This record gives sequence, C-alpha cells and structure tokens, in this order.
Amino acid sequence: MRKINWLKAVALAVLFFLPLAAATPSQAARSIEPVVSTDWLEKNLDNKNLVIVDLRKLEEYKEGHIPGAVNVFYGSWAVKKGVLLNELPEADDLEDVIGEAGIDENSLVVLVDKVEKVPDQFGMTRVAWTLKYAGVANVAVLSGGFSQWEKEKKALSKDVVSPKEKDFEANWNKNLFVDKATVMAKLGKATIVDNRAPAFYEGKEKLEFVPKTGRIKGAVNLPVGQLFTPEGLYKDKDTLAGLAQKATGGDKDKEYIMYCDTGKTCTSWAFIMTELLGYKDVKIYDGSSMEWLADPNAPTEP
Repeated sequence: MRKINWLKAVALAVLFFLPLAAATPSQAARSIEPVVSTDWLEKNLDNKNLVIVDLRKLEEYKEGHIPGAVNVFYGSWAVKKGVLLNELPEADDLEDVIGEAGIDENSLVVLVDKVEKVPDQFGMTRVAWTLKYAGVANVAVLSGGFSQWEKEKKALSKDVVSPKEKDFEANWNKNLFVDKATVMAKLGKATIVDNRAPAFYEGKEKLEFVPKTGRIKGAVNLPVGQLFTPEGLYKDKDTLAGLAQKATGGDKDKEYIMYCDTGKTCTSWAFIMTELLGYKDVKIYDGSSMEWLADPNAPTEP
C-alpha cells in the first residue's frame, strides 16, 4: 500500500513539473505589452520595476532624455565580427551589459531610440530580440521612439542616470538565432522571409556592403517598411496581422526564418510576429544577406 502511494506521488510530481521544465524563456507570461505608447510610458515612469534603456549615443542622451532612462549605446548590444555587422556579443559580455543596465528577471524593460533615419528604426527591436535571447521576458519597444516623445513635448531630463547594477545570469533561448548551415538545411522546409524592401528582394538594388544582389532561394517578401504609419508609429495589430498573413500564409505553428542585410531590420517583424501576433517559431538568420550572398554555393535567386 505504501509502495502504491509512493508511486502515485512520483507520478503527480512529474505531471506537475513537466510543463514548467518544458517552458522556454520566450513562452514566459508578459507583464508589459510588446509595443508601448508614449502616453503609457509617461504614466508609468514611477514604476519601480521599469527600466528605460536609451540606445542613442551618450552625447545625444546628455542633451535630453526621458526622465529616469539609462544610456546603453546600441553598439554595446550588436557588434562587428569579421566582416559581419550586427552580430551577438560574447555571452559573458552580453550578461555584463544587461546587468550593468540594472536589468534582472523582475524588470519591465522599455527600449528607446531615435527613428528619423531608416537604420535607427530597428535598433530597438534588435536589442529587444537580444534580450529575449538572454531570457528577459518583459521587454517592449516605444512606438515612435524618442523622436515621438520629443515631438509631443513630453518632459525631458539632462540628469545622467547611474543604474543599480544587477547580477544578471542569462537563461539563453538559443533557438532564436540560426546560422548559415541551419538555413541551408531548412530550405524547402521552413518559410524563409526576406524583410528587405521589394527592390532589394527583387534583385534590383543592394547596399554597398552586401556582396551582390539577389535573395535566398525560395524566400517570400515581408518588407519592414510596412510596419509603420507615415508618422513612424507602429500600425495597429489587425493591420499588422493581415500583412504578416499575406506574406506567410498565417500558419502560426510553422517555422519561419527571417533575414535582411545584416540581421538588424528583420528583428522588427520577428518581434511583432512572436510577441504581438502569436507566431510560435520565428528565428533570425544573423548573417543574413551579407553572409549568404558572399557564398557562391549558397542557393540564390534571381
């Protein structure tokens, strides 16, 4: 009788803990919306768990920033490795950056950057994806960034904030980034999504640091420019859902691999698709066109 009760206890324990063990950082419950407005941020400035991270250069930050924001320049989060741009820092370096920003598992992180120039529009989502990779569940981007905050003439501060450093230990979600070999193996299986503008997708244009024109064979196009209103704000959820569905077919359980030129701009759709629209398996090809189009053996079209 005791043996039977003991076996029941073990079985119940397994059933209770198995879902917890299976959960990944990306599945953790959110306590903050993935895209927040300037009005929301203004109302929540006094939240003790809020960490506002300003990604601009230090001199820009000193000229005026959102009250309470800490400054961690974008270049601390995405580095150059060899010829490739916007690569992940080494794991221990990334943990140090996160901890020194005052971020821990209880933090509600809001990322802020300027958005006047196209490359700047995507620094927030690249860092958000990187934090998600490190296991930070509650990270958001500010719609319209610092530019919108300033445009609305909301309060600014020139006080340099020194964050209270935290001892951060990452819970890595390594499934969020894939390398060239993985993309090769996934051709014809996963949906490859090219997030560049149509002219780049169609092979009519390229950036100077990308070796040649063209795209990954079989890729579909979901341009990052479709994310925003003319004012530079994120479009509403229903509109974004329709755009994503048109390009991907809308299967939220399927595997998607996103790429762009360097692995920066494609994080915008990846972040929106997973955190706002409920897609479950979205990955970033970090090397993107810079790496793929430099390889004469990598399947390319047109």
